[in-house]
Amino acid sequence: MRFCMVTTFYPPYHFGGDATYVRALSRTLAGMGHEVEVVHCVDAYRLKGGDPPEAARGGDGAEDGITVHRIESRFGPLSPLVTQQAGHPGLKSRALRAILARPFDVVHFHNISLIGGPAVLRWSRAPVTLYTLHEHWLLCPTHIFWKNGTAACDRPTCFRCSIRSGIPPQLWRYTPLARRSVAAADVLLAPSRYTADRHRAAGFEPPIRVLPLFSAIAPPAAGPAPPPPAPPRFLFVGRVTPSKGIGALVEEFAALPGYELLVVGDGDLRPALERRYAGCANIRFAGRLPQADLAAAYRGATALVFPSLAPETFGLSVVEAFACGTPAIVRDAGGAGELVEDTGGGIVYRTGGELRQAVSRLAGDPALRDALGRRAREGFLRRYTVERHMDEYLGHVGAIRASKGVH
Repeated sequence: MRFCMVTTFYPPYHFGGDATYVRALSRTLAGMGHEVEVVHCVDAYRLKGGDPPEAARGGDGAEDGITVHRIESRFGPLSPLVTQQAGHPGLKSRALRAILARPFDVVHFHNISLIGGPAVLRWSRAPVTLYTLHEHWLLCPTHIFWKNGTAACDRPTCFRCSIRSGIPPQLWRYTPLARRSVAAADVLLAPSRYTADRHRAAGFEPPIRVLPLFSAIAPPAAGPAPPPPAPPRFLFVGRVTPSKGIGALVEEFAALPGYELLVVGDGDLRPALERRYAGCANIRFAGRLPQADLAAAYRGATALVFPSLAPETFGLSVVEAFACGTPAIVRDAGGAGELVEDTGGGIVYRTGGELRQAVSRLAGDPALRDALGRRAREGFLRRYTVERHMDEYLGHVGAIRASKGVH
């Protein structure tokens, strides 16, 4: 089959998990013999302040057997700004229409916020149109229910929040555009039950199916787990931004000098946190790590800590830790806690006191840590492998094709 992935960001022009997933899905489909094309917006990456990727190649080309269309407008940052305001592809319309007019079997939309807005969902001409809810963008201008740039949303005051968060208010959100456009999708795919329920409550028309994401990190070969590090080492993996809860996490570990904290990732808060905690020998900021080094970091950690303050659609770093046999300590925020609930591979916490208690328990009880690590690994093998994901993914595609009489 011929697949087209439509997304705002795609490696190396990307910032986080949604783009990583699109690449992993595309590579897997290509490896299975399908034809895959990806279209994304370079101007959006530059608008968001992304550094020039070292491995970038300009224009269209084949990467890992995938045809990648990198849309760049002569209007530069104005192009994604128009899309953000209008909810429509705008200055990218001609390029997108030309690509989507091709005879694809499946068009799969991902993060479309700056490449096409909701309106682009109606441009698919394929027998199967999918839309993955990587974020809560349809429901929230900040994408993540992060209110006024300071705290998780308690009630919607979207216009005022947009202003305080530095986001130009989007008038299309007060029109039927999103609801009419989403109706063009055959199925909405949600990474968690939490995200599915939030969108069902909003009354979107297409059926919503829960499809957890998968880890692209190669699981280690079967064998004995490495001995726990001394002193106990805990791991954070993600964007170093306020909504991820990293500030409070580093503050907790500054008061726990007997435990190490390794922070993997980059983001707005990193420079300030590095300066503030430069005197804490137990806290280290590693920046971004290659996948092989990241797998080793997971494998050598007592536990991953996932402290997000904003409700998450999923928790990809949790699944990556599980793949490596490492348990997770997860704050109860959105869909991330479901990963622990469904596998038993960690501890869910709600307060700083509960976090400290969980850290102390896992550091002081190697048998408990190993038991949770085994459950994490077993849960990964049951629920979050690429094989399990692709069986369900292609099952949804096949069911839609059959319902339409497409052979």
